[in-house]
Formats: sequence, structure tokens, C-alpha cells
Amino acid sequence: MKLKKYYEDREYMNQVYDILEHPEFQKMENLIHHEGNRFDHSVRVSYYSYRISKFLRLDSTKVARAALLHDFFFETSTQLEKKEKLKIMVKHPEYALANAKKYFDLSPLEEDIISTHMFPIGTKIPKYLESWMVDIVDDVASIYEKSSIVRKQLSTATCFLVMFLVNNLR
Repeated sequence: MKLKKYYEDREYMNQVYDILEHPEFQKMENLIHHEGNRFDHSVRVSYYSYRISKFLRLDSTKVARAALLHDFFFETSTQLEKKEKLKIMVKHPEYALANAKKYFDLSPLEEDIISTHMFPIGTKIPKYLESWMVDIVDDVASIYEKSSIVRKQLSTATCFLVMFLVNNLR
């Protein structure tokens, strides 16, 4: 993922730099998430949530920080059975909140954003507009990231089709 545009936004970076540079948080670069890694996914969700919250005049600082920490957990489901994958999907907001509280001071708003970002799969209902927004941005980012597989497959299929047509229409 091209993170450059996020890092060029100085106002955003001032809000989240300490998290991005934290050694525990940086470990997420090695964790597979959709078609990338959990670090990049978290930055994507954080940055777009931050921009939307600024536009809506919400608490963009807390949104940026909490959205960055929404998947701050180290359990991975790449080689687990469906039942265990489902458990991690449902429980990971709790794991992320525990890790975030271990390394960072969180406000009640930030805690709610992290703990409710999987609603309605998770059972905890968001209390704040900021929490609902991060939940939605996370869903959109996840769909975008998962669709990269389909985009790659379509691109490959299109190339083969064009090559076939060029070679057979002469």
C-alpha cells in the first residue's frame, strides 16, 4: 500500500506518530490481513476515518488514534479452522482494546471505537457517532482490500483473453 499520502499529512501525523512508531504496533506489519498486512489496513482505516471526522466536525484526534488501534492484536487466523477464525473475528476487538490500554492512555470514546468496530458481528453496540463512522470505514476498507484478489484475477483473465484474441484473429 502506498502510505506516502498519509505520512505527508502533517496534521494527521501529529495525532498518531507515537502509535505508528511504537515497536509493538510496528509488529503488525508482519501480520497478514486481507490481501496486505494489519499495519497498512489500520493506517488506511485511521486516515480515512480522520478525514471524514474532520469534515463532520467530530473529534478527529481521538478518531485517528482509536481507528489506528482498532485491530491492534496479534492473534492470526491464517491457519485455523472456521470455528476458530470466527472466534477471533468476534473477539478481536476485546484483544485490540486490551493491547491498546496496555501501551496507550485511552479516553472512553477511544475505547468505544475500538471495542465496537465489528458491530453487528460483535455484540457491543457503538455509543458514539465516531464509533459508528469507524465501524463503517473499516467495513469499506476491508471490502476494498479483499476485492484486490478479484481485481488481480480479472486483470490476468483479461490479459489472457486479449492474447488469445490477438493470436487467433490474424
